[in-house]
Amino acid sequence: MEKDSLEYKVKTLPLSPGVYNFIDKDGKVIYVGKAKNLRNRVSSYFREKNQVGKTAILVKHIHDLLHIVVDTEQDALLLENKLIKKFQPRYNILLKDDKTYPWICISNEDFPRIFFTRRKVDDGSLYYGPYTSLTAMKNVIDMFRSAFHLRTCKTNLTLDGIGKGKFDVCLDYHIKNCCAPCVGKISKEEYQTYIDNIKKILDGKTSEVIRSLKNEMMELSAQYRFEEAQEIKERYDVLVSYHAKNIISVNVPHTVEVYSMVKDGAGEYLYVNFMKLSNGFIIRSVTREFKIKFDDDKDIFTTAITDLHFSDLNIGNDAVEIILPFELDFELSNVKITIPKLGDKKTVLEWSVNNCRKYMDEQQRQRSLVDPDQSVRNIMRTMMNDLQLDEEPRHIECFDNSNIQGTLPVSSCVVFKNGKPSKKDYRLFNVKTVVGADDFATMREVIFRRYKRLSDEGDTLPQLIVIDGGKGQLRCAYETLCQLGLETKISVIGIAKRLEEIFYPNDPIPLYLDKTSVTLKIIQQLRDEAHRFGITFHRNKRSKAMIHSVLQDIPGIGEVSLQKLIKKFGSVQKISEAEVADLASVVDLKKSQAIYEFFHSSSQE
Repeated sequence: MEKDSLEYKVKTLPLSPGVYNFIDKDGKVIYVGKAKNLRNRVSSYFREKNQVGKTAILVKHIHDLLHIVVDTEQDALLLENKLIKKFQPRYNILLKDDKTYPWICISNEDFPRIFFTRRKVDDGSLYYGPYTSLTAMKNVIDMFRSAFHLRTCKTNLTLDGIGKGKFDVCLDYHIKNCCAPCVGKISKEEYQTYIDNIKKILDGKTSEVIRSLKNEMMELSAQYRFEEAQEIKERYDVLVSYHAKNIISVNVPHTVEVYSMVKDGAGEYLYVNFMKLSNGFIIRSVTREFKIKFDDDKDIFTTAITDLHFSDLNIGNDAVEIILPFELDFELSNVKITIPKLGDKKTVLEWSVNNCRKYMDEQQRQRSLVDPDQSVRNIMRTMMNDLQLDEEPRHIECFDNSNIQGTLPVSSCVVFKNGKPSKKDYRLFNVKTVVGADDFATMREVIFRRYKRLSDEGDTLPQLIVIDGGKGQLRCAYETLCQLGLETKISVIGIAKRLEEIFYPNDPIPLYLDKTSVTLKIIQQLRDEAHRFGITFHRNKRSKAMIHSVLQDIPGIGEVSLQKLIKKFGSVQKISEAEVADLASVVDLKKSQAIYEFFHSSSQE
């Protein structure tokens, strides 16, 4: 990879938690790191003041960069640990040895123990984890011991030894912390039932265990075996409390491939992510960009999967299951195809989609760095596709009306060009023909005046008009454009405030845009800016009207005197409270006396 290309990659990394891999010229991973903020962390390696010692040597060997986005910093910790042990990078010192995060172990014994360990031994025992929080893991183990009273001693309990009476009970039994299998207080089968329930909980099936305990409790109660039912209830209460805290995150136990896709808003590129998981860990993530050449996204996705699955990446050899967002038109042999609707596999698919989106954002930012106009073109193409327009909305105008109980009606028009405000083109309208609170008539007048003038003067027309209001205001705007013969030259939409619905003329069904889409954000910005601009104009007009209604009724007080008085005193109230001498410092004595007498004679009446 060229140096400039690596520089662009670093500048456009997501601001999300994740793990990054530095690759040398031979394609070998030489360093694995984690980050709370990928862009900030990776950028720090390439600052000259940080390039000393090992870092300077490492940076010299970096030829490429790969990264995987995760949800939290804890996820990044776990993934970093796994990848360091997998790739053994030469520049990683920590976590190369057997030190690792702790696991919960269910020992391979006649009466298994539950404990935590940092070493996995191949002796038939079961391991769950790893856990980033030792406290959280100990809480889980304590919950198991509290609910099931499992043994904690390291005694090698055997059925033969128990039968011969070789063991004695300890203090744990007397304080009801152990069910005492050592002296036969519980059978191996019943003890194994406890272990089976614990396995289900660690596999994420806590609800199933809770239901089973509840049914058992109800059966015992129905048989009047209340003491036994109470024991079950205590266990049930512990599990319900634990389940509400949701401490354990469930893993997918076998090797899984995940494929997802995201299409950019402009409809030019399709991004396909491949993710490979082994025992619940992401061990590889690859995202590729495909130029859209045909209409069917599924065809491109199918082509991408075939390319990735059977390529020289060696990523499809040992997968037991493939997770996809939808059915394929062909079959893959020896693997199970899953289209998840909920649960852990759905979560895994969402991880893949998230990585896909992040990669798409990076690619678009990289193009913007190379070609600054590319970002604008992408946004305009996205808006055109989202709003089903015939051309890119490079020039957009938005209208909003303001009045108070029908008085002082005004309207504002804000203009966006290339997705940004063009304030020099903003316009304000004093409504001339409307009496009372009639938003529909106001919209007709303003639209007519605006576009009649643009048409008569041969000025540039917008590609899109946005009306801040519902179907009624939109209908009035569209009918006015029809009256001017502009309905085929200018598209018009309305945005309703409550649900952010987009309405089209003569279409009763609204369009709902994704809340995170750039199209909706620009329309919302237009609407908010039109409202701000219009309400500011209306407030100023209202203030002037109030001043006019009081001060300009005084004989001899004109516009110049009025402005001087307001500038000096700040409000009509303070002018009314001023003495003649104070007023005379602003206007002449005759006007001062007239103002004083006006207010004081009014108050006496």
